[in-house]
Amino acid sequence: MTRTPFDQMSKQYLEEFLEPLGKVERQYEVPGEAKFIDVWFVPNPEAVQRSDLGLLGQMAQQPCLFEPYRNVPSRTEVRVAVMKLVWVQEDERRKAQRDEIPEDELPILWILAATTSQPLLDAARVVTDPNYPVGVYFVPDIFKTAIVAIDQLPESPETLLLRVLGRGQTQKRAIEEVLALPSNAPRRNQILRLVAGWKVRIDMGELAEFAQQEEIMAISEAFLTWERETESKGWREGKKEGKKEGKKEGKKEGKKEERRSIALNLLRQDIPMETIAQATGLTAAQLQELQAEIG
Repeated sequence: MTRTPFDQMSKQYLEEFLEPLGKVERQYEVPGEAKFIDVWFVPNPEAVQRSDLGLLGQMAQQPCLFEPYRNVPSRTEVRVAVMKLVWVQEDERRKAQRDEIPEDELPILWILAATTSQPLLDAARVVTDPNYPVGVYFVPDIFKTAIVAIDQLPESPETLLLRVLGRGQTQKRAIEEVLALPSNAPRRNQILRLVAGWKVRIDMGELAEFAQQEEIMAISEAFLTWERETESKGWREGKKEGKKEGKKEGKKEGKKEERRSIALNLLRQDIPMETIAQATGLTAAQLQELQAEIG
């Protein structure tokens, strides 16, 4: 099944927050199969676990697969995701040269559903876990799989990162919560920068079916706030450096950094350079330099 631009955005979003904690691979190919995992994560034992990741950090304490869905995943999509998990588990067992891997070391599958349905949850025979909030449903333990109903998660700081990947009112309220955070709050600017990239893609017409009007308004407000704050930061840095034209130069630097950040986000989502150049005003040479940074 063809996946939507939401999948590219959500994969890049997850990678942004998980990369400091371990190895993240997008479009990880299932060994020996023509199947791809949206996000494959292996924690680094030496990495400091970040409490500010909330529920996402709790989910990433062991090797895991993330499969995000904008719409209610079908039974077939759930089964295919579970098959990917089993293939990866078998590959890990072969690499370890063991007959069995302890259950608590096996990779787990997190199906991130912006919205879900009761018939799907009933068909999966899900159960809840007191260690996880409302909205996190575990398929019978032998399958090492959980369905995260993002629209059912409680509105708390611990679930904020995941609720930004929701839809409709869920996403709108999550973005409003991000905007209400203090300017120096952990992750605030990081989230706004990523959402700014979504705004560019909406303006380019790529996400015409992605967002309802209420979501577009919230995303646009986040973009304008990030743009203002980036510009203000550039002004402060220019003034600090003692430039005669501190404010003017600061705004210029802020705008430049803003375009650069958006371009980096779009490059990571495999958007054509011609399209990015048109959206950001950067030259082909500048974009090639940014592409070299990504590797």
